[in-house]
Amino acid sequence: MINTSPSHIDPDSRPRQDHVAAANPFRQPRAVWAVAFACVVSFMGIGLVDPILKTLAGQLHASPSQVELLFTSYLVVTAVAMLVTGWVSSRIGAKRTLIAGLVLIVVFAALAGSSGSIGGIVGFRAGWGLGNALFIATSLAVIVSSASGGFAGAIILYETALGVGIALGPLVGGVLGNISWRGPFYGVSVLMGIALLATIFVLPPTARPSHRQKLREPLAALKHRSLATTSITGLLYNWGFFTMLGYSPFLMGINSPIRLGLVFCLWGVLVAIFAIFAAPWLQRRLGTPRALYGNFVLMGIDLAIIGIFPHSPTTVVVAVIISGAFIGTNNTLVTTAVMSIAPVERPVASATYGFVRFIGGGLAPFVAGKLAEHINANLPFLIGAGAVVLAAVVLSTVHRALDAADRGEIAQPELDELDRVEDADPLPQALTIGNTD
Repeated sequence: MINTSPSHIDPDSRPRQDHVAAANPFRQPRAVWAVAFACVVSFMGIGLVDPILKTLAGQLHASPSQVELLFTSYLVVTAVAMLVTGWVSSRIGAKRTLIAGLVLIVVFAALAGSSGSIGGIVGFRAGWGLGNALFIATSLAVIVSSASGGFAGAIILYETALGVGIALGPLVGGVLGNISWRGPFYGVSVLMGIALLATIFVLPPTARPSHRQKLREPLAALKHRSLATTSITGLLYNWGFFTMLGYSPFLMGINSPIRLGLVFCLWGVLVAIFAIFAAPWLQRRLGTPRALYGNFVLMGIDLAIIGIFPHSPTTVVVAVIISGAFIGTNNTLVTTAVMSIAPVERPVASATYGFVRFIGGGLAPFVAGKLAEHINANLPFLIGAGAVVLAAVVLSTVHRALDAADRGEIAQPELDELDRVEDADPLPQALTIGNTD
């Protein structure tokens, strides 16, 4: 029998079904808060560079598309590395994987701050992305397995960390970037160092994993229609999301890093509020698929407004801030959808989904920069709007599965070459703290 003793996790606190409601998703063990804090800092890295993009372009004599490579190298490496995170974690354990990821982020963020060229920063951001992949995929599994209150509460907590990190990232980037463009990179390095110490000393020692993931599993999992469909939905959604996040600073007519940081901080606040409060409410009232269809369409309209009026800074600023409401809702609901209907273990589903969606997020800013340079600033946002609306169309092909998940019907793993058993636990034991390290 796999070790699930009380010293690792309280069996009574781990629900046997996905849809047990959490009384309070914010009453958690210290270990969960340590990982959640590290998640906040990790997600700060997504929007951290937004306020300094124009400063970097000016001081390092780079074009917008070259500066956008800060997103591309970071997210594409994160995407590819997602394919091996489960393989690594199943061999060295979740805690050691978290620590390895945090160490890489601390080192490469500091190196990026020390670099003197845009090429150097892009390269170090790639190393940062490797650490980010090891951390993100494992932290979601740890939070889902160890948080009290069940799967739904764990997702809310995780998305809260995402929202807070996204909100604070631009603000911290703006404040430190107003001193020097190097400041945001050094700031993340220091904060991640604190998160590293918290993870080392607060997250308890745990047992070795019982199952070693194969390298092929995340890609092989794409043979499952439900996971492939929701992953493509994530790619299309992230294309629109990161087009807005990456290129909109060049259209706002704001040169001050602090002012840009405040704009994206307001945006991030809406991301957090709607991820925590609006998404669960909409899911209860409308169901996951219908709530997502509406949000995708509204977000598409928002992006289209930027595409129609790219030379109106006020319009761009307002549209970007408002988009936080749609992005926050979508982040929670899409993550819930993927993890609810994927017929494979959650670490595999997380890696597969992360790989596909971050490819879209990584390529979109660079493509937006090239399109704006060679054609016009309208086209990237109109394409982004189309991608997000197309995401709703793609998602509709798994409507029945999403409705079934909302009713609490647990999808059973399919018999395939991944060597999974037909009667697998709805919350696989490989995900419990007692089995991941």
